[in-house]
Amino acid sequence: MGAGAASACEGEAAALALVAVLWGSTGPFLRRGAAGLEELRCQGRLRQLLAEIRFLSLNYKYMVPFLLNQGGSLLFYLTLASADLSLAVPLCNSLALIVTLVTGSILGEDIGGKRAVAGMLLTVLGVTLCVVAS
Repeated sequence: MGAGAASACEGEAAALALVAVLWGSTGPFLRRGAAGLEELRCQGRLRQLLAEIRFLSLNYKYMVPFLLNQGGSLLFYLTLASADLSLAVPLCNSLALIVTLVTGSILGEDIGGKRAVAGMLLTVLGVTLCVVAS
């Protein structure tokens, strides 16, 4: 593999890791930002939907993580043009799960204790096997 190919692989790996961080770290903040949504009550489905859209779109605690999450999705889409699909998808999704658990834990959410930690370790092992095998 030439220097250019190695550099491209490193760039793809960095982009996919950034996608995982953007997706994973924003999940707990989206949950916090959406707090209070379930208390909205309007007559009719359309009015309820519009009230919920208004609530979320005017709430910076929801919109900032939402836009960062969507930036991660855009980066993922752009990276898929050159990345190995069979490696990119499991890598991003599994690492995003780990980042979500770590971020949630930092924010004081209950992540599931020892079982969650065991799951994270198994996920890291699985991703490592995928990377090594490719």
